[in-house]
Amino acid sequence: MEPLTRYIEAWVANDPDRIAAAVTEDCVITECYGPVYRGRDRVREWAVAWFALERVVHRWTVTDSFGAGDREAAQWTFECTSDGDRTTFDGATISTSRDGLIHTLREFETSAPLYDWTGEWR
Repeated sequence: MEPLTRYIEAWVANDPDRIAAAVTEDCVITECYGPVYRGRDRVREWAVAWFALERVVHRWTVTDSFGAGDREAAQWTFECTSDGDRTTFDGATISTSRDGLIHTLREFETSAPLYDWTGEWR
């Protein structure tokens, strides 16, 4: 989990330079809500713009993960303040690495609170 761990730790440190340093020059990062960032320079630009809006990553806790060769997958809980609202949600990341850096990364977000099904849907 080394490349993905470094990427996550850079976001928790709220550090655009560390975020950019965690990805390959030709990376492709796909966010759970639609945007795609292509290349290290665009990833850094995105991180700078994101934090400039006074957004903060409070925690990004990996709850389960595995790796096989250059592929990693992780389930996690993410907590941040964005637009003045502090939010927490669960999600998952699938990534590939090259030379110890994130090459591709795709995130998925749980879009509703989880609950035990008891015969009726919410």
